Amino acid sequence: MGIQSSITQPHWNYFLAIERDMDVLSRYVEFDAKNFNCFSIEIARVMLAAGAESDVVCKQLCHVANPGAAADNIHKYKKVIAASIPKIASFQIDIPRFGLSLHPWEELGTLGNSVPLWWTAYNKIKHNRDSHYCQANLKNALNAVAGLFVVALYHYKNEAEAGQLLVPQLFQAGMAHVRPDRRGMYPIYCL
Repeated sequence: MGIQSSITQPHWNYFLAIERDMDVLSRYVEFDAKNFNCFSIEIARVMLAAGAESDVVCKQLCHVANPGAAADNIHKYKKVIAASIPKIASFQIDIPRFGLSLHPWEELGTLGNSVPLWWTAYNKIKHNRDSHYCQANLKNALNAVAGLFVVALYHYKNEAEAGQLLVPQLFQAGMAHVRPDRRGMYPIYCL
């Protein structure tokens, strides 16, 4: 069984396009904790794209998990997704080239109204860029793209577990969520 047509995986393709933008950004801003507060127009653009796409995919995940949930914001997403995908809060994304590890959905495992910091930053940038522009920073952008990676994997769970998704170049699922493909071509995700 080969890789499915990209037409049937638009959210995965969009994630890969955003990830490529991050790869280009890495030529200008070193992905290092010392630069996490660095902000720019390009980082804002990437954050807005990753946040908007995460919103769309989360809504779809919620609809599949609980069609009657009417999940239309992060607090409702949190309730449905945390219940249907309990491992999402501990899902680790690695960026091996820069020695970084991220847990973009960690707050989904907490009680109360806490949501990912990058999600809050995304909304502040979207609605009040003039006063929250500095939140369009490298740390939030890396987590936003990592967050999109995770929800896109779960959206395409069958394809991910069958090793049928094109491989990201920069971001990788943590070792607890991937096993080598015997053919050596595409990762087989354990979701």
